[in-house]
Amino acid sequence: MGYSPIAPGTLGTLLAIPIYYFLSEMSSPLYELTLITFFFLSCWISGQAQQYFGKKDDQRIVIDEMMGFFITMLWVTKTPLFILVGFFLFRFFDIFKPFPIRRFEKVRGGFGVVLDDVMAGIFANIILHVLYNII
Repeated sequence: MGYSPIAPGTLGTLLAIPIYYFLSEMSSPLYELTLITFFFLSCWISGQAQQYFGKKDDQRIVIDEMMGFFITMLWVTKTPLFILVGFFLFRFFDIFKPFPIRRFEKVRGGFGVVLDDVMAGIFANIILHVLYNII
């Protein structure tokens, strides 16, 4: 995914959808524990990948997009509509990085790679919950 010359982050997020679909079948406490574990794992992998590629937040690192999408869908009703809207909302916030999301890129190491995507996921998640309550 990350080696794609076109939109590697978007492709990484697309890869997260079937994984989310599988993970979302877990009971609520187990799902949250899995996300916490995946967060630390993705930070470690991202840090190692930065050293390997010799570049901060290299586009070939897409595990952060996956983590961000999993956060986007946290406690959201699993329907095709909400998955699609969640995908687009997450990509919007991940690409444009409105305040304060961009600030998290300055965190050092793998945490900096992942935290901006987690924040984009939190923004998208909040909007999904608002939409759910409106609909």
